[in-house]
Amino acid sequence: MQAIVFTETGDTSVMSLVQREVPEPGPDQVRVRVMRSGVNPTDWKRRSAGELAFPEITPNMDGAGIVDAVGADVTTHKPGDRVWLMLAAAGSPFGTAAEYSVVPAGHAFPLPEGISYEVGASLGVPAVTAHRALTVAENGPQRLFPGALAGRTVLVAGGAGAVGHAAIQLARWAGATVITTVSSPEKAALATAAGAHHAVNYRDGEPAKEIRAVAPDGVDLIVEVAPGANAKLNQAVAANHATIAIYAGDTIAVDVRPLMMINARLQFLILYTVGEPALQLAGEAICAALSDGALPVGEEHGLPLHHYPLAATADAHTAVQQETVGKILIDVADVATE
Repeated sequence: MQAIVFTETGDTSVMSLVQREVPEPGPDQVRVRVMRSGVNPTDWKRRSAGELAFPEITPNMDGAGIVDAVGADVTTHKPGDRVWLMLAAAGSPFGTAAEYSVVPAGHAFPLPEGISYEVGASLGVPAVTAHRALTVAENGPQRLFPGALAGRTVLVAGGAGAVGHAAIQLARWAGATVITTVSSPEKAALATAAGAHHAVNYRDGEPAKEIRAVAPDGVDLIVEVAPGANAKLNQAVAANHATIAIYAGDTIAVDVRPLMMINARLQFLILYTVGEPALQLAGEAICAALSDGALPVGEEHGLPLHHYPLAATADAHTAVQQETVGKILIDVADVATE
């Protein structure tokens, strides 16, 4: 098979396209013929620094494709099943930037007929992160479903990003009133296309006042990508018992007393250590949302798609690192050959 690999960390030059033997699935694993691979910031960051867990690694956590073989004791999947993948390269050398990937059976979720591989490869890290962020409030819910967030107001920071896009879609599907902050009219249009009820340009006017006009009692849940830059805004719009779910950022300075007085919760999250129960709840909810048609992609749905061939994986990583608006996908196989 063709695969992208790296044997040391560094810039995109450490990756190369090689021929490798097709890996065999072990117990409780499935082998997937990858059709589309999704690229996320975590992929270039893990490639760029740190120690390698394996002598040779194929990058990329997310993807979608067709089950090709199953390991011993696997009864949940069979060859021919269409699936989307979660955290393929976590604790494994077999990421999705290859014609075949081997993943735990529990991290290969059904991709319903009629749902494209582009949608499937756009899920994974963004959608699971969004689900976790939307389910860490003091009073739950632990899993999203239609009506789960009814009566609540969600503020999504950066609604034109991949996680922001998924958070808008999932929150809307779960019945929340969704507000998002964006940096331009173009991004406001994307967030609105994703399903946000209100898009607020944080660079213009008085964003806190605009948000309070929609939510006079404050917002119940904030999905936060830039906690340091947005600290004052979040403090100004948070409701009593609000939760600020933080999935990115470097440094945050917190004015304790105002947040203390409203019993606010700062909840940090990362998928690699969140635990399997939370991952499975997210996967189940995302599958239900997929079946309801709640997670479309493409510019008309608020998430432009950018396609790269497998040989240009380095360019795909660079596009993500440069914060290209939209979803970066690698076309590993010709869908027409399915």
